[in-house]
Amino acid sequence: MIYENLFKNTDGIVHAGLIGAGSFGSTIVTQGSTVPRLEIRVVAELNLSRAHDAYINAGVSQENIKICRTLVEANQAYDSGFHVIVEDALLLMDMPLDVIACETRSPECGAVYAKATIQAGKHLVMVDKEADSVVGSLLKKMADDKGVVYTTDDGDEPGLLMGMIGWARSMGFEVLSGGNTHEAMFDPQAKTISSRGKVVHLSDEEMKLMERVNKDNLREVIEARRALTSVFFLDEECGDPYCHMAVAANGTGLLPDRKTPIHPLVYWDELPSVLIPAEMGGINDNTRSVVDIPTIIRKKGDPPYGGSIFLVIRCDNAYAMEKMRRKGFITNFDTTTGVLYRPYHLCGAETAMSILCAGLLNTPTGSSEILPLVDIICTTRRDMKAGEMVGPLGDSGWNRDFKCELVDGFALTDSSPIPFYMLEGNKFAKDIPEGTLITMDMVQPPESSTLWELRYMQDKLFADMLK
Repeated sequence: MIYENLFKNTDGIVHAGLIGAGSFGSTIVTQGSTVPRLEIRVVAELNLSRAHDAYINAGVSQENIKICRTLVEANQAYDSGFHVIVEDALLLMDMPLDVIACETRSPECGAVYAKATIQAGKHLVMVDKEADSVVGSLLKKMADDKGVVYTTDDGDEPGLLMGMIGWARSMGFEVLSGGNTHEAMFDPQAKTISSRGKVVHLSDEEMKLMERVNKDNLREVIEARRALTSVFFLDEECGDPYCHMAVAANGTGLLPDRKTPIHPLVYWDELPSVLIPAEMGGINDNTRSVVDIPTIIRKKGDPPYGGSIFLVIRCDNAYAMEKMRRKGFITNFDTTTGVLYRPYHLCGAETAMSILCAGLLNTPTGSSEILPLVDIICTTRRDMKAGEMVGPLGDSGWNRDFKCELVDGFALTDSSPIPFYMLEGNKFAKDIPEGTLITMDMVQPPESSTLWELRYMQDKLFADMLK
């Protein structure tokens, strides 16, 4: 394995700290405990029992876990070999750590700790895609200037997608589309298709839509499937799926084809025929390199696809394409494009590789360039009242009161739309009717916000690009 050979030429152990021990972060701790040359013995978490359970699940004995309230206590415990838990994540900035992984799910907290990590001269593995979607370009520039690594993490779809795209482009393939996937279960016997707890019953005529598309009916069938299963896509239009796409777009240059991505309902083997430019027979209208989140149709007995990433690639060499097709490469109708996919991601279990590459190789596993190519904006799905706060804090990405869209990156003005994750924890300045695009003047500016501060700095830094 290439990583083994690269690591072989380095010395030492990577000392890493973790901010946030939710389901993702706790897996960083548990799997990271098995990885050679990696020590994760400091966890910052407001919920102390959650951090404690992460250590216990990693096989750490109770007597080797110590909760510390001050920096002096934490450093003494760490030097003595304890597994340390602190509530104040900023203490990690003054501890003997090489890398910090940040997984709070809070856009504001993510921005605060990312800035502090970089200023402290430590490498940053950025799991917090919420903050990344708003100010990732600036944080990457700050890290580069400081001589430390800022990287999207292996373990979540955007980081893994960046790695796959980098590999494909290095191989000389053109990437036509890419993203992560959701899934829908199709039961031919019951004549149903279901996703996220919602079930659609199919008539005999509608069952025909579940047959594979062909060249002549592709666009018609894809549009009809979406109309038929529109109930599934309420969740797809929340902030969290758009956040995955925004981070992937800013790190790879893949762009949304439309403000509201298509989210086609497809079988795996239809992807290389569907998510390609219209001029090549697909459904993408506006851009050649598209980011999207298709919903993959599966049947009982098929492996799950809800955590997959995919690429649709093009190779101009017909001989090479035919050779690849014979070896299992799934291609479109005329063997000019094909799909590469990884039917899973392992959450925090894979993040150890990003931590090691940062700490040992001074190299990101994510993209080496992050640009403010897209922003997430939103409209209201219900009437909002002046003084109402946007939340829930740390999980506003699944707040169904907002419908999100992806648009070209822009600089903030008083009347511009507000990037979606800048809303969290803030109050509306006025009543807002249902169906309204939320703009900056509709929101009470926070008295103090690192996220807002960094966003204005990012706009200034990339002013020429955002005109």
